[in-house]
Amino acid sequence: MFKKVCLVMCFLVGCSGDNSESMVGLADSQYPLLEGGTIDVKAHDKLLIINYWAIWCAPCRKEIPELNELATHYTDKLTVVGVNFDGSQDDVLRSEITKLGIKFPSLIQDPRETWGLEPVSILPETLIISGDGKVLHRLIGPQTLASIEKLL
Repeated sequence: MFKKVCLVMCFLVGCSGDNSESMVGLADSQYPLLEGGTIDVKAHDKLLIINYWAIWCAPCRKEIPELNELATHYTDKLTVVGVNFDGSQDDVLRSEITKLGIKFPSLIQDPRETWGLEPVSILPETLIISGDGKVLHRLIGPQTLASIEKLL
């Protein structure tokens, strides 16, 4: 009997490893921002606009000023954040953001897994997330200030 109890205890201890580091962004829906801090994509106090872009994407370059304006005009109602499609990091990402004139914060990790969404296949793509973390809209292709305002 003692051997069985020890075996069960060893199994339970082995299964209780701390996976918190590997679950960053998934278990608690907190995602790091390039500018510092984090954002909770499932418990945000206002609408969350997540835009996927790439430096080589011509429609993205056209859309970014519209998103900058959206972020500026509706600071009390929404937050705009960007995700670099190519996964650029650190100084490369900062350089691309500067070249494109992006004025909104950038996520370091892609939060799509939070909602079980497939990877982006067409750029630009924009997600509109409710304050309680539900995907309200998935917009494919370039958006304008007016096209997003209609959905707010």
